Amino acid sequence: MKKISVFMLFIFGVSAAAFSQEDIKWMTFEEAAKATSSSPKMILVDVYTDWCGWCKKMDKETFTNSEVIAYVNENFYPVKLHAEKTDRKFSFKGKEYTEASMAKTMRVTSFPNFVVMDATMENITQLPGYREPKPFIEGLDGIVKRFTK
Repeated sequence: MKKISVFMLFIFGVSAAAFSQEDIKWMTFEEAAKATSSSPKMILVDVYTDWCGWCKKMDKETFTNSEVIAYVNENFYPVKLHAEKTDRKFSFKGKEYTEASMAKTMRVTSFPNFVVMDATMENITQLPGYREPKPFIEGLDGIVKRFTK
């Protein structure tokens, strides 16, 4: 009986932790553009593909880290942009784009790649490649401090 009680407590604790963890509040590109026009904030664009193993590793390991989640949600409008998706169109600065054509416009050639934009939706820089949670936050924090003073 004691083993069952301990097991049930363990399962409940794991389930509660999984459900209580907040996620990054991902947006579409056009949602971020609208949000920053009414409440200015930098934009972090995660440019990815379905076949990219390092992109999946970022999703699984870095974007589930509680410190990364808190930092990204506080400092950015985060956007997921599929670099090969051509079926959804949106307008940006008077031109029509697909996610694939926007990735090309941003000159993204490797994945994962993180494009950082200022509140006026101008590209500031790119952070290419997989990053573990701490170096990811450090890289973003350096950009935030440099461009928001």
